Amino acid sequence: MRTLTILAVGLLLLPTTATTQDLVDSSGKIRVALVKMPYTGSRNVAELSPTPDYLTSGGIGDLLTEQGAVVRHAQTIALTAEEEEDYGEWHRMALANGHLAEAVTKNTKGGYLSVGLLANCSSLLGMLGGLQNSGPTRRPLRVGLVWIDAHGDFNTPETTLSGMLGGMPVAISAGMALTNFRLKSGLDPALPTRYIVMAAVRDTDPLEQDLIDRSEIEMISVDDIRTRSENLHAQMRRLSELTDIIYVHIDMDVLDPAEVAGHGLTVADGPTSFELAAAISDMFTYNKVAAIGVASTPSGTRDPDGVSRQAAYRLIEGAIVGIQRRKN
Repeated sequence: MRTLTILAVGLLLLPTTATTQDLVDSSGKIRVALVKMPYTGSRNVAELSPTPDYLTSGGIGDLLTEQGAVVRHAQTIALTAEEEEDYGEWHRMALANGHLAEAVTKNTKGGYLSVGLLANCSSLLGMLGGLQNSGPTRRPLRVGLVWIDAHGDFNTPETTLSGMLGGMPVAISAGMALTNFRLKSGLDPALPTRYIVMAAVRDTDPLEQDLIDRSEIEMISVDDIRTRSENLHAQMRRLSELTDIIYVHIDMDVLDPAEVAGHGLTVADGPTSFELAAAISDMFTYNKVAAIGVASTPSGTRDPDGVSRQAAYRLIEGAIVGIQRRKN
């Protein structure tokens, strides 16, 4: 909603940011746009992942409709035929991110909550780029990031132990590496590290941790999530004061390994999906939070009983509950 501040010299129009009114239609229902991003950009796995289709095939649209949302038909991000022939998986991932950014920008300007159903965390830059370019003018919005992941993903090519692009997206978003990848993904300028909060991160590489320690990134612990502590709210208030719009990103490996047994990068002592959903609900009571992404959900044979899919749904539902709780 646009806010007018009266100055001695006239009127200043501040950037558009997400509020309850922006995301709710005339009948009082929350507008939701599902966006499927199948590209991974990883050299270690297939370039396309079935995860987004797995999430939609389980009935997430119907579930959100029952919860009081109006859900736009899921959009699948795809490269053009020419782009598919371009060289380099990382380069093609950046191009796909650019299309993701365009979709998120359109959704946000249209008053929809973008729900990213993401193959992996490399899609972070497309989600951020879309929000950054969703303001009322060409001036980029200041985007805050709540990064919920067992890993910091703050490596650069110089610090990484694995060489995986999926371990670098937060650092790339902060302008610390792979500038062309960031620009092709639609994110310009990079995020200052003071705009980033990491939640439940508990497994980092040594040089990666050095980078985090020398940054202005703030932390929310697993215990903060479980107790929905004052620190959680303090960080949300801080981001709300510093930025125009906020994105909440979740890698499913953040959860208790029992709920994501098919994930290859689980880490002990994670919150349950019930605990995290409650914390996400609290986060989404803040008016500037405008999008959520769920990445790396085990699918198919890696989730034979559907436990991980239901956990992902629970987290998305938490966002809807939070918006319903907003006070204006």
